[in-house]
Amino acid sequence: MEQLHDTQGQPDRRGIAIDRVGVRGLRYPMQVRDKARTLQHTIATTTLTVDLPHQFKGTHMSRFVEVLNEFGPELHVDNVPDILRDLTHRLHSEKAHVTFDFPFFLEKKAPVTAAAGMMDYNVRFDASLENERVDFIVTVIVPVTTLCPCSKAISDRGAHNQRGHVTFSIRFKKPLWVEDLIALVEASASGELYSLLKRPDEKAVTERAYDHPVFVEDLVRNVAARAEREPNIAWYRVEAENFESIHNHNAYALIERSKDG
Repeated sequence: MEQLHDTQGQPDRRGIAIDRVGVRGLRYPMQVRDKARTLQHTIATTTLTVDLPHQFKGTHMSRFVEVLNEFGPELHVDNVPDILRDLTHRLHSEKAHVTFDFPFFLEKKAPVTAAAGMMDYNVRFDASLENERVDFIVTVIVPVTTLCPCSKAISDRGAHNQRGHVTFSIRFKKPLWVEDLIALVEASASGELYSLLKRPDEKAVTERAYDHPVFVEDLVRNVAARAEREPNIAWYRVEAENFESIHNHNAYALIERSKDG
């Protein structure tokens, strides 16, 4: 085979290292463990990066895809540490980072009629390798219902409510089910969301929200209090954003804590 010129391997004389360089937006099939079916097949949008020392002009982008393919045709979450090690080895780097964003599906039954429907949640795995230490963060983005306590207290008829998103990220001591993280968040809100509701169910979820009003501040505190009681959570960050129904802005709150001091 003809020897082709390696432009990326040429020296760079500017003396500036790059913290992360790689590929982003690559979609790839993935397997994730779940409680109901043991394995769930999904499609992840991936980012794979490494550090680039100052003396190198560029990295070899094709090698990122080659590493993924070596673990294919379908990735498994258990392979993430090995992917990180392969990236540092193949690209002669000291640090590697991967992100997998994917939809996670749960079958949820309506609270009264038990009508079943599929709910999707956004999940993200962030993993880094530096000095042979792997750092792994799991994030779930959970849509919820919140009902305003102030509106309920001052209104003669009803109270305004809205849909919100809770972004809950953890570092863990022992792995936790994605379903359990979702359930923790949903229990902290005024109400859960469902894909299928009949009229008796709609009545039930509406009244449930009315009986459990929460400000955005209450929402993040509720999630944080539950995270504090979970012994396998070492660190957490919870963000809540309510898409306000009577304002032209959103309400937002964040709590971040390390339980190891």
